[in-house]
Amino acid sequence: MYTQGLDQKGEAVSGASETPEQLAAFQARIDAEEKIEAKDWMPEAYRRTLIRQISQHAHSEIIGMQPEGNWLTRAPSLKRKAILLAKVQDEAGHGLYLYGAAETLGVSRDQMVADLLAGRAKYSSIFNYPTLTWADIGAIGWLVDGAAIMNQIPLCRCSYGPYARAMIRICKEESFHQRQGFEIMLTLCRGSEEQQAMAQDALNRFWWPSLMMFGPNDANSKHSAQSMKWKIKRFSNDELRQKFIDVTVPQAEFLGLEVPDDRLYFNEESGHYEHSDIDWQEFFDVIAGNGPCNKQRMAKRRRAHDDGAWVREAARAYAAKRAARDVA
Repeated sequence: MYTQGLDQKGEAVSGASETPEQLAAFQARIDAEEKIEAKDWMPEAYRRTLIRQISQHAHSEIIGMQPEGNWLTRAPSLKRKAILLAKVQDEAGHGLYLYGAAETLGVSRDQMVADLLAGRAKYSSIFNYPTLTWADIGAIGWLVDGAAIMNQIPLCRCSYGPYARAMIRICKEESFHQRQGFEIMLTLCRGSEEQQAMAQDALNRFWWPSLMMFGPNDANSKHSAQSMKWKIKRFSNDELRQKFIDVTVPQAEFLGLEVPDDRLYFNEESGHYEHSDIDWQEFFDVIAGNGPCNKQRMAKRRRAHDDGAWVREAARAYAAKRAARDVA
């Protein structure tokens, strides 16, 4: 559900040299809006960039199940439980789609998961913040999934075909998640003073981390320019962040909530909202593993991986037995 411009080690699957003619022909295909498919020739840097981004996106979907899963047994009604359960299941499916898309680039799912568990791979910083109240589930749907949609709709036009096609279904489902979150916030804001305060508190805590989801400012982004040249992404981090702010601030006003930014105002001349500087030190601290829930999230993910070992072993044994039977 979530993408950021971060470093991750990607292994090349071919040692073939790349000639200037090959690189020029590849860029010409990109410029002509042709889709690159798994068996097509591509520069190793393009392949590595996709592996980094898609696997990180998949990891984010899987880790992102944790803060919402924390509320499955505590949702305020049976209806809310059923809706939240369906959403968490959607995120698991998104992770599987994305791992599958990354595998077309020559990296195994086992390797991607191993990189995550070893701390070599990253996931979205937003999932290292706690969900303290039911309003946080609304804020995640409204803000976090809203930011994800801003990032992901352009990915439906990504130059790499398998990734672009996976994103079409993911974006359709994410749009429901965003509406679900906004509906929770709307219900709280129309409720008691205590419920309204809960909604405001959730906005206060998730506003800035949601803005950080788009990645560093363009001047400090290592990958943005090249990814845009290859049309892996279509807009810069700052462009997407500004679009999110412009759309979301009026929604907050409709809810009767106040965005926690004393310097926020609408610039009539530019047609955009101006906002305070983002605390990028907090962002990099969280990415470095020092966020409120980093250790908790990874410990739970490692435990789930270990607890599921018997399922993977059983699946491999069944596949081997079936293959032997087919040969016989």
